[in-house]
Amino acid sequence: MSHTGRNIVIGGEAGQGLVTIGQMLTKALIRSGYEVVVSQDYMSRVRGGHNTYSIRVHDAPIAAPADAMDVLVALNQETVSLHKHELAEGGIVILDAGLDPEGARAVPVPFKDVAPRPIFENVAALGVLGSLLGVDRPTMEGLVRETFGKKGDEVVGQNMKVLDDAWKWAEAHRASCAALPAPKGAKGRMMLHGNEAIALGALAAGVKFCSFYPMTPATSVAQELITKGRKLGVVVEQAEDEIAAINMALGATYTGAKALVPTSGGGFALMTEGVSLAGVMEAPVVIVLAQRPGPATGLPTRTEQADLNLALYAGHGEFPRAILAPATIEDCFHLTHAAFDLTERFQTPVFVLTDQYLSDSYRAVVPFDLDALPPVAEPDFSPGGGPKFKRYKRYELTESGISPRKVPGFTETLVLADCHEHTEQGNITEDADLRTAMNDKRLRKGEGLNKLVIPPRVSGDAKPDLMLVCWGSSEGPVAEAAEMVRAKGRTVGVMSFTQVWPLDPAQFLPALQAAKEVVCVEGNATGQFARLLRQETGFEVSRTLLRYDGRIFTPGWLAERLG
Repeated sequence: MSHTGRNIVIGGEAGQGLVTIGQMLTKALIRSGYEVVVSQDYMSRVRGGHNTYSIRVHDAPIAAPADAMDVLVALNQETVSLHKHELAEGGIVILDAGLDPEGARAVPVPFKDVAPRPIFENVAALGVLGSLLGVDRPTMEGLVRETFGKKGDEVVGQNMKVLDDAWKWAEAHRASCAALPAPKGAKGRMMLHGNEAIALGALAAGVKFCSFYPMTPATSVAQELITKGRKLGVVVEQAEDEIAAINMALGATYTGAKALVPTSGGGFALMTEGVSLAGVMEAPVVIVLAQRPGPATGLPTRTEQADLNLALYAGHGEFPRAILAPATIEDCFHLTHAAFDLTERFQTPVFVLTDQYLSDSYRAVVPFDLDALPPVAEPDFSPGGGPKFKRYKRYELTESGISPRKVPGFTETLVLADCHEHTEQGNITEDADLRTAMNDKRLRKGEGLNKLVIPPRVSGDAKPDLMLVCWGSSEGPVAEAAEMVRAKGRTVGVMSFTQVWPLDPAQFLPALQAAKEVVCVEGNATGQFARLLRQETGFEVSRTLLRYDGRIFTPGWLAERLG
């Protein structure tokens, strides 16, 4: 078992409290100053099924989930059977004394003695874990009070006693599990997963409206806006379906509100006509597309990166768009904030393309400096009036393609919006020359988007033997896999794209051409980004390394296949 870090996996059925244990332990570790990477694996069931909550904890920075398990907390027999072969050398199973360890090195816990009723077993497991790992006890006790405080002093007292009894029991068995090293990280950090960071980035950008239809793994973006946006005047509407959700958002943008629509693949498929409507209306809207495996319902609670083409080509007709793909929790915040600026500035849809792994992955995050954020573009809220404004042209033909956008209710002039081709004022037209001019005008906005492309992050060796190209959430596992390959004597570089459209070849093509071998790592079956690179630059990667079984990339999985 590693003495510098641990991979702790809590397994059981939905409804057994494994997420409660995992979240409280994660929060305690972060508050103690440790680094964490959480990955959640769950079946599409309200109760039952087999779920895991994995916490990789370290005293130094980490950015990827681990391969083997150091500590397996088994809440049922199925967890032991499924995962005993994944234990690292020296790994242990913590389980109820009534369960069979099936030959694995185990710490049988008499939960029935420690917990007076089954409802307390998750707190008992938390106490055993905290004690064995050497987590700061006052921090753990504070979390129990914080978690159960709203239920009254009696409930808090009962849970504190269970925690104390479990802690004392584990002290006598601490030799079975080496304690974590002293943490080196700063305290005062936040525990955030990707969707929470997306919601916070939207709030920092001034979002005022969110419409959605619940769909895993995007739903928690809306839930965060409901809980955290209420005091900021954010309106969140659960629509009857995804078609209504996108159209509600476009109505909100017409009134000047910054709007966000979170969804996943199947829901977004229904929204594509609305995306096209946004293109011709020149309506700013941010769409969070949290990817999961398809086609159709596919694996609704697993992860994948197979919706790049869907976001890139969704909507009939031709109009510009931008697609951002965060790789870290910090990216989720800052790129969502940037997405609102881009969509408002260029009056065209902008996508934040994430996935189930990043959506549900908790990390320790330094609080964001809101004062350092760049300003976000706004529509024209000036009142105006008189003859000048009677000549207002909502879709004025401009060199940049960006037309003046006034907001109805703030001006005396009439502000038109239309789903047909239109004149500069916004009236329907079928004039051939005007149609061509309008289409050209909208496409010219793409030239402005091209000037603001976020360059890929490049790390590792210059002119390497092996360049690993990735996008979105695979950056962390790819970077750690590169270190493993580098340790074998090869020079390795990593190129991570957090903007996948539009692309600026000048930012990355020379580095790709300087590498002896270029491997593109993607969570899909067809190498969608590798094909996009070839389409836009003519550059063809040496090979692709693809995963599409619904599971996350891990450094060991990648390193084994890279050789």
